[in-house]
Amino acid sequence: MDFFRFGKSRQDSTPKQSLTERLRRSALGSAITRLFSSGTLDEDTLEELEALLLSSDIGMEGTERILTAVKAGEGSPHERLRRALCELGEQVEEPLQIDTSTDEPFVILVVGINGSGKTTTIGKLAHQMQAQGLSVMLAAGDTFRAAAVEQLQVWGERNHVPVIAQATGADAAAVLHDAVSAARSRKIDVLIADTAGRLHNHDGLMEELKKIRRVVQKSLASAPHETLLVLDGSTGQNALRQAQSFHDAIGISGIAVTKLDGSAKGGVVLNLASQLPLPVRFIGVGEKVEDLRHYCAADFVEALLAENGA
Repeated sequence: MDFFRFGKSRQDSTPKQSLTERLRRSALGSAITRLFSSGTLDEDTLEELEALLLSSDIGMEGTERILTAVKAGEGSPHERLRRALCELGEQVEEPLQIDTSTDEPFVILVVGINGSGKTTTIGKLAHQMQAQGLSVMLAAGDTFRAAAVEQLQVWGERNHVPVIAQATGADAAAVLHDAVSAARSRKIDVLIADTAGRLHNHDGLMEELKKIRRVVQKSLASAPHETLLVLDGSTGQNALRQAQSFHDAIGISGIAVTKLDGSAKGGVVLNLASQLPLPVRFIGVGEKVEDLRHYCAADFVEALLAENGA
């Protein structure tokens, strides 16, 4: 198969600001530096390190794995911690690859609760994919909210990308069926479909998403090729519960963690890596199009451990 690896490599990427500059960090990096200033690793230091990791939304399982690695590793405590964080984060580092060996569209089904940044993420993805030479179509599958349809249409107009939509309240599965048919007939490379996003524990939502998935598969047997879950990084442990609920219901193949430039502590990415190791495709660190970044564990850990003001 021929695959288009979406996104530039780290060496080729020249964003206006580094991830560390864009990520509004908590005091974790500065606290870690102070904690390890003596170069010793006694029980008191480990206890304080544990508290810092937990307060950063890394979770108990991830924290325990990191502490075990720090205690058993080589080098300075800071080097051990950085290596442990990278090893955990690398478990979910897997860029999105788009199969370009067929004439069929690569279908991305985007799911997530309202307010997670789902529609904005779709718009940014569409812009970036188009900039890399892929033809893109959008499907307004969140038919419950007129604002969601309108927002997607604005992104379509801005990027000169076609948007398949129907009236508010229309059958979302029918919209997706029409979108797949249109994408196939127009030889579109990538179809990105929005979906409704009521609360993740709402049984009706999950049944609707299952229906949409079945309809998409009937329209194109190999689709959806990617089911991307968008999570608000500021929701902490709740993000993990959302991920598990969506994955149990429809099967998630990739995750985008948004709003990491705000109140999010960042550790939620590593919490996901330790408990639900699904590929993290993207992280969102701002409102600009270029602020949707391809997740790289080394860059992410560097930003996480950077000192405030660095």
